[in-house]
Amino acid sequence: MNSEEMLSTLYTAARDRGIEFSEEFIPIQGEFNTGPVTLKYLEWGDPRQPTLLLLHGFAQTAHSWDLVSLGLADKFHLISLDQRGHGDSDWAPDGDYSLEAQQKDLQKFVSYIDVDRINLIGLSMGGRNSYVFASENPDLVSTLVVVDTGPRGIRTGGNRIRNFVNMPDVLDTFDEFVERVHSYVPHRSLDQIRGSLANNIRQMNNGKWTWKYDRLLRSPDYRRPAMSDEKLWNYWEAIQCKTLIVRGEKSDVLATETLDEMTKRNKNSKAVVVPNSGHLVTGDNPSGLVKIIQSWFDGCF
Repeated sequence: MNSEEMLSTLYTAARDRGIEFSEEFIPIQGEFNTGPVTLKYLEWGDPRQPTLLLLHGFAQTAHSWDLVSLGLADKFHLISLDQRGHGDSDWAPDGDYSLEAQQKDLQKFVSYIDVDRINLIGLSMGGRNSYVFASENPDLVSTLVVVDTGPRGIRTGGNRIRNFVNMPDVLDTFDEFVERVHSYVPHRSLDQIRGSLANNIRQMNNGKWTWKYDRLLRSPDYRRPAMSDEKLWNYWEAIQCKTLIVRGEKSDVLATETLDEMTKRNKNSKAVVVPNSGHLVTGDNPSGLVKIIQSWFDGCF
């Protein structure tokens, strides 16, 4: 599928999912060298509008925000980043995917895009990276949206994600990947899955297909560097900017009890629930997420 076909598929998928957009925006791809790794990113909308920096979840890519970006590009300048080891960005040469390494990447990237203050939106791993960055850089972050993650997660949801990424990572055909993903998210249409997979897998020299993110991250023996719940709660409580927490209605990663505790332990935050969605809100109900984000920012600016 070439770039024109992928964009056409995106516009069709957006209309089918109820995403409203005034024009068929075309993202611009850019890159930035942090020193250890080169990061790729997608840029949507008018740079004169408020800047939103979007961070994807584990084993995802910048393109996981495409439907949401298309729906927000009328009013915002959006930058969707492929974090280290994911999508088209470099794999970490030393295998360092710690929170500290990702924070250093973010620090350098925010300096590179050269805006006075940014608005951060992150899903899952990207949400954790976002709220830690906001906590440590109050002078750089204007607002924060954290999607379906918190200082404490549900173990069953984490195990489900881990089991999925640990499955055999090389398949003979594109359609085999479509079938695998459909078994993971059976509520999504096959057309939507094909469109998203066009940016998430690649064909190898031998004709087989595999994921675009670092093989180390999906090795059964690999364990991502962990941080204690206590330390993550300390980061959360230190956030000074206006913060919105978004939970997927059927999430098996962020519990309602944790959501309530997050709003109690940081008075700058409020919580909303996106109906008809699980953990991967950006793909499950993108139009619902767009409406929530638009409404939230209407009250912030």
